[in-house]
Amino acid sequence: MFVKDNPSGTVSWEHLRNHFFEMQYVKMQELFNEDKDRIKKFHIRWKDFIVDFSKNRINDTTLRLLVDFANEMKLSQGIEALFNGELINETEKRSVLHTALRDTKNKSAVTEEIKETLFRIKMFSDKVIKGEYRSTSDKPFTDIVNVGIGGSDLGPKMVVEALGNYRNHLKTHFVSNIDFDAIDELLKKLNPETTLVIVVSKSFTTKETIENAILFKNWLIAHKQDVSKHIIAVSTNNNEAQAFGIQEQNIFPMWDFVGGRFSLWSAVGISIALSVGYAHFEDLLKGAESMDEHFKQESFDKNIPVVLALLSIWYNNFFGFETEVVIPYANKLTDFPAYLQQVTMESNGKNIDRAQNPVNYQTGTIVWGEIGTNSQHAFFQLFHQGTKIIPVDFIGFINPFNESDMHDLLMANFFAQSEALLNGKVGNYAEQPQEDDVNAVYKGFLGNRPSNTFLIEKLTPESLGKLLAIYEHKTFVQGYLWNIYSFDQFGVEYGKKLAESIREEIQNKHIKGHDCSTTFLLENYLKYRKKTL
Repeated sequence: MFVKDNPSGTVSWEHLRNHFFEMQYVKMQELFNEDKDRIKKFHIRWKDFIVDFSKNRINDTTLRLLVDFANEMKLSQGIEALFNGELINETEKRSVLHTALRDTKNKSAVTEEIKETLFRIKMFSDKVIKGEYRSTSDKPFTDIVNVGIGGSDLGPKMVVEALGNYRNHLKTHFVSNIDFDAIDELLKKLNPETTLVIVVSKSFTTKETIENAILFKNWLIAHKQDVSKHIIAVSTNNNEAQAFGIQEQNIFPMWDFVGGRFSLWSAVGISIALSVGYAHFEDLLKGAESMDEHFKQESFDKNIPVVLALLSIWYNNFFGFETEVVIPYANKLTDFPAYLQQVTMESNGKNIDRAQNPVNYQTGTIVWGEIGTNSQHAFFQLFHQGTKIIPVDFIGFINPFNESDMHDLLMANFFAQSEALLNGKVGNYAEQPQEDDVNAVYKGFLGNRPSNTFLIEKLTPESLGKLLAIYEHKTFVQGYLWNIYSFDQFGVEYGKKLAESIREEIQNKHIKGHDCSTTFLLENYLKYRKKTL
């Protein structure tokens, strides 16, 4: 089991606090001027990744003290417990073994069950892609609709979008929100005779998912399609799935030892295998597995997820920088920030520690982002000249999938933004400020804004797997060092329960006891609600 020590009460935390007062007003520009080879100490080169963390408000002492903190909190013991399948999700009495899903070296105790499932995914996806698994009308499928929510949607959707250059002829669509207007628009584009629906719900009772699944089931039936041929499931509840009309051989398993936001590596990723082919899905798994090995074996000062987590804690808990932004310079990674939001904020948005005490320090950084260069014309103004400091992760790729000089322009922006955040600029943007420029004072910015830079050889299934695993493990390290449970999500349940009772009130047109604001809103909703069915 994990240690349950309050991190703010450790000796190393006190040392970090004292060191912060020494570093609080240090300028990174001065650190670079004092050490022309600073980059040599503060970067990690691993396989096809370079991670440059030199543009941070740290020095040798900072990194040493952060590693001391990780050691005092027995992080090595925590990592070992994670990979050994110990019940580290103590509140739900579960192991956390999403890493076992990509364990191709067969070291995990649950490997046989996982291997069998992967084989089934391979066989099924191959048949659909080749047109051997056919519809009611004996036609090959052309469209895949993944119906899920949360991790059953965000992860697969992000990967399918990210690997768009590897897509086959199948068109993949993702439905999560219970927004009929959006679903109706999709239905108009689909042919029921060539549409395959994947219902992804661990319990097969997730309200939003099942409501949407029923809608697609009724649509298929209305068009005289055999539901058993057109709908498959990923679930632990075989009885409910079969009662829904799904054939047992078309129900793929989910496991309690895999949380939803870490589930894209499992059968939840069957939409990925269908979209890009099983071989590329397997490359995704292999990439993540190689990062798992790095995370387990590398010393903390050269361990990519650990260093990133420690820097995040340094800024969140000592500088008071509560948010961090991720900027991928690749349009295919449009959904990557949204995916990370769930991975990090659903995991570490906790205010009770592992000893059942309220925390007396900040947890759970706010993560957000957008692709570059779009973001440069949106919120980078605040980064450069605003009053808030927001650490940035820049993610860029040396080689594009399709060669073009435009890639050099894209990457020129990638390099320029991190340099500008570091160095800033005094006065006019020209080398020598113009004396008659009345706006010169508005054109300067201070710099000294921290960032990390990921320079990756190319966006491939394997490199994407590595990148996703980095952020998964970073999230784990943060939660472990904050002494919180990262793998439950009780905070999302209460609102869902309230929604069930409120829906009943709406249908019965009888508003029960609420606060005056909610009552007022519900009364007006009912007053002006017009059903035209």
